[in-house]
Amino acid sequence: MGCFLGLDIGTSSVKACLVDERGRVVASESVRLGMKTPHPGWAEQDPEDWWRASAKAIRAVVRKKGGKKRTVDAVGLTGQMHTSVFLDRHNDVIRPALLWCDGRTTSQCQSIVEQVGLENLRSWVSNPALEGFTLPKILWLRDVEPQAFRRLSKVLLPKDYIRFRLTGDMATEPSDAAGTLLFDVAARRWSDEMFQALSLAPGLVPEVGESAGVLGRINAAAAKAIGIEAGIPVVGGGADNACGAISVGAVSPGSVVASWGTSGTVLAPSSTPIIDPQLRAHTFCHAVPDTWYVMGVMLSAGSAFAWHSDQLARELPENGRALRLNREAAGIAPGADGVTFLPYLQGERTPHRDADARAVFAGLSLAHTRAHMTRAVLEGICFGLRDCLSIIEELGLAVPQVLLTGGGARVPFLRKLQSDVFGKKVVPVENSEGPAFGAALLAAVGAKAFPNVKVAAGKTLRHGSAEAPDRRVHREFDEPYARFRRLYPALRDALKQPPAATK
Repeated sequence: MGCFLGLDIGTSSVKACLVDERGRVVASESVRLGMKTPHPGWAEQDPEDWWRASAKAIRAVVRKKGGKKRTVDAVGLTGQMHTSVFLDRHNDVIRPALLWCDGRTTSQCQSIVEQVGLENLRSWVSNPALEGFTLPKILWLRDVEPQAFRRLSKVLLPKDYIRFRLTGDMATEPSDAAGTLLFDVAARRWSDEMFQALSLAPGLVPEVGESAGVLGRINAAAAKAIGIEAGIPVVGGGADNACGAISVGAVSPGSVVASWGTSGTVLAPSSTPIIDPQLRAHTFCHAVPDTWYVMGVMLSAGSAFAWHSDQLARELPENGRALRLNREAAGIAPGADGVTFLPYLQGERTPHRDADARAVFAGLSLAHTRAHMTRAVLEGICFGLRDCLSIIEELGLAVPQVLLTGGGARVPFLRKLQSDVFGKKVVPVENSEGPAFGAALLAAVGAKAFPNVKVAAGKTLRHGSAEAPDRRVHREFDEPYARFRRLYPALRDALKQPPAATK
C-alpha cells in the first residue's frame, strides 16, 4: 500500500505526516520553531531553521513507520503564505525571511497603491497591497537594504525553499503564488503588468506548475539528510490555507471552513474568482484546478490566546493550562460582563487592513477577574471570525454551516462558542494534521493513488458531531459584537504606531 508524506512549514512548527491510500495517518511529528521580533510589528525566521526542522520531522516519521523498504511514494509540501526568502545568485539566503505577519512595509504598500492604483490591483492581482504580502517585502529590501537587494536573484516562498533543498529545483504553484501580489489570480499566471509597474525583473520568481503535478524529485544530498530514498517525486503542493481546506473537504463551492492556527481564517471556495469590491477579504487560487476561494484573515487567533495564557496565567502548569482557562471562561456569561478584547496583537487584515492596529482590553473594572479577560479574548477571536463570515455572505457565497479545524475545533466549549457567535451550525473535522494532511493528499493524487483532489478529499473526510447554535444566546451576542465593532474605529487614531527603526 502506498504511503504519502505531507510537510507543513508553519510559523510555530514544522509538521510531517505520513498518510496511506485510505487516508489514515500512519505517523506524524512536529518540531517547534522560534520567531524573532527585533522591533514591534516585525517578524522574522531563518530559513535554515525550517530545513533543520523539516529533516528532523521527516526522519522521525520514517522511524515511526519502521521497516527498511521504500517508506514514501511521493511528497507534498505546504506552508505559511507570503513569507519571503531572499536568495543570491549562488542560492544562498541573503537575510532572515520576513514573515506573513511582519508589518514593517506600510510605506511600501502606500507606494504600490500610488504607482499601481486600487483599480489595477483589483484587476491585475485581485487583492489589496497589504504589509504581509510578498511584493511589499521585496520593495522594502530595495528601499531599506539596497546592498542586500543588489545581491537578490530569486524570491521563494517557505515551502518552495524547502522544495529547493529537497530537489534542487525552483518552482511554485498557483495557490501560494496568489499570495505574493505579483500573480494574476484570475488568469493563474504571473502578472507582467505588476512587474513592469514596479520595475522588477520577472526572473525573481520561479516557474509555476500544478499543485498535484510533480515539480522535482528528492536528490541524493537531501535523501541522506532526511532518511528516505532519492528519486521520490515531490508535487507542487499548496499554500497552508489551501491545503488546510483540502484536509477538511472544502474543495467545492458551498463549503466554508473556519480555522484557528497562529492566525484565524474563514475560507469559502468558488468556481470563479470573486473579488470583494472593498478588498477587505482576499481572493486566491485554490490548490484544486479551476477553483478559487475567498478568505477573511485575522492575524492573531490562536496566538492571541497563547499570548494571554503566557502572560496572565503563567503560574498555572503549562500542561493543562489551556483547559483550565477554557473552564474558567465557560463560567462567565456571554459578553464577559462588559469586557471587550480586540485581538489585533500584530495588526489586522480583515476587515480593517491596518498594520498599526493593536490589541486592547476595554471595559475592565475592579470587579473583573482573569476569567472575564479569558472569556473576552476567546469572544474577540470569534467576533473577528464573524467579521470574515459576514463579508463572505455579503459577496453572495452561501454559508449553510461552518466546518471547524485547528484549535477552535478541539474543545467543546470553543465549538459551542463559535456556533453561538456565528449563529451557524458548526461541524468539527476529525483531522488533527491540518495542512500537512492536505499536502499528503496532493502527493497521493500526484502519484495516481486518487484520480483528482476532490475524490481524495471526499474519500478521506471524517466529520465529528455537529453543534447547533442556541438562538437565544446568539441574540445575546448582538450587543457585545456591536460593541466590538465600535471599538476599533473609536481607537484607530490612538493606536497608530511610531515608525520603527529601519535597522
